[in-house]
Amino acid sequence: MNKITLTLTFLVTYLLFGHAQKIAISKNNKIRIWSNVSSPEAKRIQSELTVYFPDPAKRNGASVIICPGGSYAYLGMKCEGSVVAEWLRSLGFTPFVLRYRVEMFGHHFPTEIQDLQRSIQIVRENAEDWHINPDSVGVMGFSAGGHLAGTSAVYYNVNFMKSLNVEPKVSLRPDFVAMLYPVVSMHDSIAHQKSKRNLMGKSRTNKVLEQMLSLEDNVREGMPPIFIMCAKGDKLVDYRNSLYFYQQLIVKNNQAKFIMYDCEGHGFGINTRKNPIASQWTHVFEEWFSTLNKK
Repeated sequence: MNKITLTLTFLVTYLLFGHAQKIAISKNNKIRIWSNVSSPEAKRIQSELTVYFPDPAKRNGASVIICPGGSYAYLGMKCEGSVVAEWLRSLGFTPFVLRYRVEMFGHHFPTEIQDLQRSIQIVRENAEDWHINPDSVGVMGFSAGGHLAGTSAVYYNVNFMKSLNVEPKVSLRPDFVAMLYPVVSMHDSIAHQKSKRNLMGKSRTNKVLEQMLSLEDNVREGMPPIFIMCAKGDKLVDYRNSLYFYQQLIVKNNQAKFIMYDCEGHGFGINTRKNPIASQWTHVFEEWFSTLNKK
């Protein structure tokens, strides 16, 4: 190999792997998160982020990747997506709504966490261009999206994208996580069966995978600060999903905030009409987030 060929080979390698790859934002603020990944399988994935840039005068430097719920079957892109993003944008956050792969289109674990980890990677790699603090990249999830957010907190040091030939040069650990009326467990005693069925697919009888995806069983020290909200009268997802997870976070010395409202309610997002009691979590979240910056 002559010097010119060697130099070109080094340059191509550096451009591909040696530094963060920039990614395009379309005119309607969409980001195809797998568009610049060389894997043939990745190029077929349609998952995307929608970014909501805040008023520069209000910008606080923090970003939040929002994972809507929908039992891992579909996505509540408005109530638990765009509406939440607009609220966060008004506070100065740079929110991203993630349209991740779900069972409706034949997808099961680990495709969902691949999409979220790829999103964390993209936000960190492009943080300077997007006026984001790379050390303040959070994840917020609702219902099944809460399970996805929790998965990113529990398994932040596991690269689920390796099968798609992605080896991030940045951390995949969220800096903070919010889980709202979340699915947490895959154990039949408290699991939301529809979410379990859609996430695990034909593997739902696999006890090893069930244990792995029951987040309360896998809590460990060193996880990011976590905010959890649920309603005790939730008729869709048993409140013990949230309670058991929170208890294990405390046992393992993790920073966590837990609120459980004494009312019914699921799927309301931030809508005060749908749930005037539990929707007050937004104010508690604002206060909680402000304390993170003081530590």
